[in-house]
Amino acid sequence: MLTTDHAVKEIIRERKEEFFDYLRLASVSTQNRNILPTVKYVEQMIQKTGGETQVLDDCGGNPVVYGYFPAGEKDNPDKTVLFYNHYDVQPEDPLDEWKSEPFEPTVRDGKLFCRGVADNKANFVVRLYAIQALMATEDGLPCNVKFLVEGEEENGSPNLGPYIKKYADLFSSDGCIWEFGGKDEEENFVIQTGVKGMAYFDLLVESANVDIHSSLGAVIDNAAWRLTHALASLKNKENQVLVDGFYDNIEEPSDYAREVVNQQKVNSEKMTKIYGLKHPFITKDLDWSTEEALTFYPTMTISGLLSGYTDEGTKTVLPRKASAKLDCRLVPGQDPKHIEQVIRKHLDKEGFQDVELFLLKGLKAFRSDLESPFLQTVKKAAEKVYGKESGVVLSPTNAGSGPMAYFGEYLNVPVASSGCGYAESKAHGPNESIRLKDFEDGALHMVQFLKDF
Repeated sequence: MLTTDHAVKEIIRERKEEFFDYLRLASVSTQNRNILPTVKYVEQMIQKTGGETQVLDDCGGNPVVYGYFPAGEKDNPDKTVLFYNHYDVQPEDPLDEWKSEPFEPTVRDGKLFCRGVADNKANFVVRLYAIQALMATEDGLPCNVKFLVEGEEENGSPNLGPYIKKYADLFSSDGCIWEFGGKDEEENFVIQTGVKGMAYFDLLVESANVDIHSSLGAVIDNAAWRLTHALASLKNKENQVLVDGFYDNIEEPSDYAREVVNQQKVNSEKMTKIYGLKHPFITKDLDWSTEEALTFYPTMTISGLLSGYTDEGTKTVLPRKASAKLDCRLVPGQDPKHIEQVIRKHLDKEGFQDVELFLLKGLKAFRSDLESPFLQTVKKAAEKVYGKESGVVLSPTNAGSGPMAYFGEYLNVPVASSGCGYAESKAHGPNESIRLKDFEDGALHMVQFLKDF
């Protein structure tokens, strides 16, 4: 009988085309593309691995796929792990910046390029491979394993909460492995145990019924100036948010969490090189460090601006309409509805009653207890696979967002990430990729974790 290490290698080779066909499915939730075919494909992949499936579609939105693998006869049926993944991906634009077709899996220099490979399809697949490798051993699968695979994560998971609430018994477990994870700029394997929340807004203002000749700018205000002045009132040049109440109710992290974060140093030089940054980090003028900003503090970001004439050449107009996208990453204790209320109150107080504000999506933040035995087991398993000398980091919060709070509220489980991404995976951007070695190691980490758990 093959060892699990050799079994993983064989499974990766044998199921390569199946994996590539999964990547070829352009399951873009924001554009409602290929959703039902992808649901069917996820079902088939779980069933091929030996699991049972159930498609849940009675709470609205895109279907949720449930998968179940029982523990082997010689193992522990009282222990259950839940894997959370999503089958939807981001749109592929801008197309002209891709070096290969976005939805055609392409291997170059030991890397696999495709939209959705890092976020999140490869992480789902390595978990199936780990289960298959363990089921092929004499002892079988060491514990029960469940999957929750949703199709709206890239759209803010607007319907996931009702599914988890209704099917809490179905998804009950002793702990959850989250959808993302991987190596940072220093090649440390980072295990995230929380996420920031999200309050995402549209802002809109109109100043006239039509665009107007710019010569009348001597006497007429216009929407572009109205909106930029309104946005400038929200945050100063030192990057402090000026909205009264924005920082209300923030939960203090534990002393252990602060200690862990203070030991994790962000390499600004490497990050500058990866992204081609033109300016220093904005934390230079704040009262907290870069590491603390990424983990313990909320953000306010202008994600998009649109107004007036934006094509080539000149057109001298006063824009009648202007709009913006505003993205606030929240931390535990903050509520998206409260953030909406305080921003609305601020705009009114500053004289921008005409600037409309729409909350498009809201998610609360979540943070697991770092001292949870479940999280420590995930970390120790990673140290066995990656080696302590390579750096395995248990981190309190990912700087991004996701629907993790539902798992805390309705399932009451600790959550830890594990995946095969790396610092230059470019998730959400052109030329998204994973490294093939990380893909194999990701499966081995899950094998080791399930054994230890």
